[in-house]
Amino acid sequence: MAQEELIALERDGWEALSTSGEAARAFYERVLDRTVVMLLPGGMVLDERGAIVDSMSGPPWSTFELDDLRCLLPTSDTGVVTYGVVARRGSQEYSALMSSVYVRRESAWKLTFHQQTPR
Repeated sequence: MAQEELIALERDGWEALSTSGEAARAFYERVLDRTVVMLLPGGMVLDERGAIVDSMSGPPWSTFELDDLRCLLPTSDTGVVTYGVVARRGSQEYSALMSSVYVRRESAWKLTFHQQTPR
């Protein structure tokens, strides 16, 4: 059950990122943990929750395809989701390997770490 929930959260995040800046901002405001780190292409490191939420409100992706979704549960309150993505925004294509780490806080999963490796 937890594995399906975490994979659904990743898909929901991409749906929000492909809908509007406001939808992405609202989704990540709800899902991000109180402490979070994101390692992004070009050596960008984001570790301030407010800045991460603000960065999500950019132009939406036109399309996205997720592949090879996997979920590992090192503990009952920790989950790691890995997958590949090909996303498009207009004529720009982005292909990367993704990893997201979630922790269970009370009754909800929270995103505490995310890394993107362009391919």
